Amino acid sequence: MSKLNKDIHFLIFEELQDDSKYLFSCLMVNRIWCETVIPILWRNPWRYYAINYCKKNSLYSIITSYLSNDIKEFLSKEGIKISGQSLAFDYLSFCRSINIKIIDDIISIGSSSAYNRFLLQEEIYSFLIKKCPEIKYLNIRGTYEIVYPPEAKARLESLCELTCDTLIDPRYFYRLAHICQQIQGIVIINNNLKANHGTIKLIEFQKNLKYFEWVDEFVEDYDDFDWEQLEDIYTENFDILKKHANTLIHFKINLHRFDYDYSNNYDYTFLQYALLELHNLKILEIDSPLFLYIGDFNEVTYRYLEILEIDCINIYQVTCIIKNSLYLKELWIYYFHIEANSFNVDALDFISTICENCFLIEYLSIPVFPLLENHFIEFEKLLKKCQNLRSLNFKDAYYENGKELEFGDYLSSVLIREASTNLREIVIPHCDIKFSLETLETFFEKWKGRPAVSLHFEDIHFYRKDNSYMKLFDKYKIEGVIKDTNA
Repeated sequence: MSKLNKDIHFLIFEELQDDSKYLFSCLMVNRIWCETVIPILWRNPWRYYAINYCKKNSLYSIITSYLSNDIKEFLSKEGIKISGQSLAFDYLSFCRSINIKIIDDIISIGSSSAYNRFLLQEEIYSFLIKKCPEIKYLNIRGTYEIVYPPEAKARLESLCELTCDTLIDPRYFYRLAHICQQIQGIVIINNNLKANHGTIKLIEFQKNLKYFEWVDEFVEDYDDFDWEQLEDIYTENFDILKKHANTLIHFKINLHRFDYDYSNNYDYTFLQYALLELHNLKILEIDSPLFLYIGDFNEVTYRYLEILEIDCINIYQVTCIIKNSLYLKELWIYYFHIEANSFNVDALDFISTICENCFLIEYLSIPVFPLLENHFIEFEKLLKKCQNLRSLNFKDAYYENGKELEFGDYLSSVLIREASTNLREIVIPHCDIKFSLETLETFFEKWKGRPAVSLHFEDIHFYRKDNSYMKLFDKYKIEGVIKDTNA
């Protein structure tokens, strides 16, 4: 029975592994809980962002306790604080993760001297790679020698997730590429003006890559940044991703926005060509200006796409991306780029595409469309078909100035008639939609009997300047019609 209880506790605590505060509190309940929680906490003890690791003396004491006595004696003579405590558990035997940045923060507790920290790093990384049974998660920013000890191959060959930066020596990546070929998730922090061919080999050698993330983190001091040195740091990396088209299901990219004249015509087509090949994606997240510069997306097909999140995109292009996405559940577009000459057609095609192909949609970003009969018909069809819709987020199109209140009247009436009872949130943009007091009161009265709705107004000043709106919101909050509002 005791073994059964421990197994059940383990399954419960596994579900709570992201909640460090809760898990730490469980340590104090009793010995069984403590013995069950410790392996979960120490599987990846560097993952908890709420912890200030620079002040975590207990972790420093635990780590340095593993040093041999002669090393402790040597480091103590150098003026480095070393723990002499005995350990209740063999903590590192549970550890499956190395995060260089976090561990360096912990090491800094021992000494403020750069040389002393170097000595500690040498010793600690040496025994970490020996002591941890296998490393599943590795976060390296800068080059450390942990891939070269004889034990490295056995410890790292089952690596699942890697976070690294492009300033690391390419030879380091070559070594990793030969050791680790089952990595499922790679995050590359790009802070190098020059292409790193090591990352290309690392990506190429993987056999089951499912998650890929690229984040540009160039220096902040643009005045001293020599953009003329910028090489093509993208094309080869993204070309090699095509090799993983059958396995890659989550692609995330955050590209630098080049502001200088030199880079106004920067060629982003490398990403377009890569995306055309990644046909098995389920999640696609893009934060970059590239879609303003590249052309036709008619050839793209994402049959399994469930989440699409893009910072800025042409409405025609997003329609092309989702036209075959029958499983799409979340569409987050933060800014729709509008071509005035084709907006009527583009907006209608967008609404029709959602209606016909994306009836599982739960979170929808949509531009404020023209007040035309065809658009009304298609939008009402969308509301009828998309019964899972929980959040409707309207985005400014700046198309028909002076018709903001008219659109508010239309929207309130159509939502009352056609919206699913699953709808829980409505986001109203800054400019293109406004509600009169009378329209809102009618809407709230007719919304009674449905689940409470959350309303987010991007132009809160329009509603706050008239106290009558505030009284109206308060009234319907009390009556349970409004769940919450930012006004």
